Amino acid sequence: MTRPAVETPYTLRRIQAMLGMSRGVIRGLVDAGFVSPARGPRNELRFSFRDVVLLRAAHGLKAANLPPRRILRALRQLKASLPDELPLTGLRITAVGNTVAVRDAHARWEPESGQLLMDLDVAPAEDALTVLPHRRCSPPPKPPSADELFARAQRLEAEQPGAARAIYRRALALDPGHVDACLNLGALLCDAGRCDEAVRLYAQVLESRPDVAALHFNLAIALEDLHRPEAALASYERCLALDPGFADAHFNAARLHELMGQTQKALRHFSAYRRLQR
Repeated sequence: MTRPAVETPYTLRRIQAMLGMSRGVIRGLVDAGFVSPARGPRNELRFSFRDVVLLRAAHGLKAANLPPRRILRALRQLKASLPDELPLTGLRITAVGNTVAVRDAHARWEPESGQLLMDLDVAPAEDALTVLPHRRCSPPPKPPSADELFARAQRLEAEQPGAARAIYRRALALDPGHVDACLNLGALLCDAGRCDEAVRLYAQVLESRPDVAALHFNLAIALEDLHRPEAALASYERCLALDPGFADAHFNAARLHELMGQTQKALRHFSAYRRLQR
């Protein structure tokens, strides 16, 4: 499976006009590693949607005097979860003390840890600093749970896969062992040609949930797409050790053994698959 090319419709001149930043500032942020633009046919810099969001964020965070290393770490985490179709006004990235905070239409969180943040404004009083609720008379709504985020992402998968991926990541930040969120996010990543990311995701969740056969099965599929048949077979075998009745794992293992010329092993798995289909 080939990975689809990331669209890079924004030129350096267009970025200057959109963000009100000088060419020197933009090149400085690129040189510092905050974004990694592509090169166009005439070797000119070409920026993606994610680059635009991250450039704007990096410029604002540098102005807030955050350490460059902290900005880089936060933006790397954020970049992995940015959806493809979110409008530029859909995210607000700011400094809160010595940390980075991201706000979307639903919540505010730290991209480094995935932790949700309270939605508060800070207002100066005459003799003290008073913290006031953010334009609300009633208590703030309870942040969504991992299961609620999972359900929201499921509804978005067909029409907005990029947004669904971002919300699945938020669910996993709240509950790193959320198997269903991991399985669905991994499948979406592979659909987008990002099977290497899916493999890392499955491996991370398997550290805490090694007894889930479906995680080993989906890991094996992602490894197959990366043309790693031996590693895929090992994952199919771990899946079957946990669940000998996992018919699709028998079929896929048989197919790989047959492609590798291991006829007896292939026949064993094909026979098991046929028995389970009766």
